[in-house]
Amino acid sequence: MSIRSERATPPLTRSGLQRIPKIYVDVRAYTMVVALVLVWLVFTFLTDGRFLTSRNLALLFRQATVTAIAATGIVLVIVAGHIDLSVGSVAALAGGVAAILQVWHGYPTWLVVIVALALATLIGVWQGVWVAYLGVPAFIVTLGGMLVWRGIILLLTDGKSISGMRDDFEAIGQGFISPTWGWILAGLALVAVFGLMLHARVNRQRRGLPVEPVWRTILKALLISALIVSTVVVMNDYEGVPVPMLLLLVMVMTFSVIANYTPFGRHLYAIGGNAEAARLSGINIARTVLGAFTLMGFVSGVAGLVLTARLSGFGSNLGNLLELDAIAAAVIGGTSLSGGEGSVARATIGALVMASIDNGMSLMNTDPFWQYVVKGLMLMVAVLMDMVGKRRRVWRSSEA
Repeated sequence: MSIRSERATPPLTRSGLQRIPKIYVDVRAYTMVVALVLVWLVFTFLTDGRFLTSRNLALLFRQATVTAIAATGIVLVIVAGHIDLSVGSVAALAGGVAAILQVWHGYPTWLVVIVALALATLIGVWQGVWVAYLGVPAFIVTLGGMLVWRGIILLLTDGKSISGMRDDFEAIGQGFISPTWGWILAGLALVAVFGLMLHARVNRQRRGLPVEPVWRTILKALLISALIVSTVVVMNDYEGVPVPMLLLLVMVMTFSVIANYTPFGRHLYAIGGNAEAARLSGINIARTVLGAFTLMGFVSGVAGLVLTARLSGFGSNLGNLLELDAIAAAVIGGTSLSGGEGSVARATIGALVMASIDNGMSLMNTDPFWQYVVKGLMLMVAVLMDMVGKRRRVWRSSEA
């Protein structure tokens, strides 16, 4: 029997009857969107409409960008069954080196960006070698890295703050694109999204896998179109689409493609789901894990550059707790800490939910400690929901 025919044949139940294949619905994605809408509605009511103003939403998206960018990389690491606690320190090192090169030595922005990203990527490779080839647990490697990289940047800067970045560098974290370019990029985003949706549908049909009804695909396309168009309208009502938001969109689409449409991405999920089965199926686990940490280093560098540009310089507390915020965003977005399950897009929504809570509570002049309490409780509830969901799946599989 061919592989295609095996996939197309429904499995048998204990009674010998064929189980009809069900269309997978990403319930968590819809749940996250509903939760985000509810959070926005609540804070709009509590702040007398100030929350949903174009100015506040622009600031909100800029605030969420750094965490969301870091979350796009941390999802791949967690999906593979590992963790990275050095994200904030790597981001601080990349941002600090960028500030040193530009402010103290006068290097142009393009060279500063290349050097900072190359450094962060090499750090990812170095940590990945320890985890993938030397067998040291990722928790220990990245915990050590968190201390090492933070210590190195404090040594290089002597603990001093650095300010005075050039305007073209600051645009990475503070800039806006014109309304015209906003609409052009929105059109390109719609084409890209529809192309991916069509490709996924055709690919499933070609492999003999169940495909969702056409009306559901059309509905998703309409909702995505409405979201993109409304976002551009609101952003243009202020100063235009923020450059960090555009950068985040590129990162999310790129890493979503990597995770869902490349052998490397599918191997990450296979390793996180069952490493031994992945090894027996011929997957090079060490090389794949090394790739995940390499990408995480690059992503940390991007987050560090955006954060440095937004603050127009380096401070000793740059990137503090960024790794925890990124992990929390991924988990709140449905990424399982045990590996094998997660979504870049959902992690981004999780980051936006966290930023919305911070922003809304700040507008209400709530004491800062409540923000930590609420985010901590959200993280605990998200993990609990993941555990409950897994227990239900195990129970249902045992009953089948």
